Amino acid sequence: MEIDDARIKEAVARTEILRTPKSNLLTFGTTNIYYYLVTEPIYANPDVNTNETVVREGRVLAEKPRIVTPYYLNNLDGFSANARRYFDYLTEVYGKNSPALLYAYKNEPKELNIVSNSLPLTVEKLNADIDRRGDPLTAIIKGVDELWDVALIKFIFEMTSRSVQENVSQLHARGLFEIDTKGIPSDVRYRITEMFRLVQNGALDPRELKSELDRWDLFPEYEDRFLSLFRK
Repeated sequence: MEIDDARIKEAVARTEILRTPKSNLLTFGTTNIYYYLVTEPIYANPDVNTNETVVREGRVLAEKPRIVTPYYLNNLDGFSANARRYFDYLTEVYGKNSPALLYAYKNEPKELNIVSNSLPLTVEKLNADIDRRGDPLTAIIKGVDELWDVALIKFIFEMTSRSVQENVSQLHARGLFEIDTKGIPSDVRYRITEMFRLVQNGALDPRELKSELDRWDLFPEYEDRFLSLFRK
């Protein structure tokens, strides 16, 4: 069923991040955030206090942020013509080799339970359990039942906004935002070197490496090294 914009805006407005992870997204590794997303059941009467709460559990995996450029983004698959026009706009305004950060996330839903407690009491018990475990990377999010995924997206957006300044600062400190004469950030060179190592060890499909080289228009430069991976 298609959801109209007004309902999505309402779901965003009603979303609350009740417990935020204590640390930001990692700059040089994958961040593993466990979340509890609590909602009142869709069948609950809004005028009557309910003693049931829907609790969804899962993990959000935030990959190491990658340095990209408008040129690189325009070579990614899966974007619409409108998105590509926006990439063209970024190129015109900032230049095709202007570096930025690209964040990638994966949601891994775990469990869904309906508990016989009010939402405030449920949150209180969850907080106590998290405190007892001492887990710094757990979140509690309050959302709207039928649009719970909107609440999760809002949480991810807020985590990204909170982390980006620190991530950029740490990457700058290591010189990874520096651009070479071909318009390639230093971070990309390191990433390609690591991808070659993974392919050589059998931990990465060579096609992924080839695609990455093509997106940066670097295959001619690395062609001999790439072909050598298949020589006995």
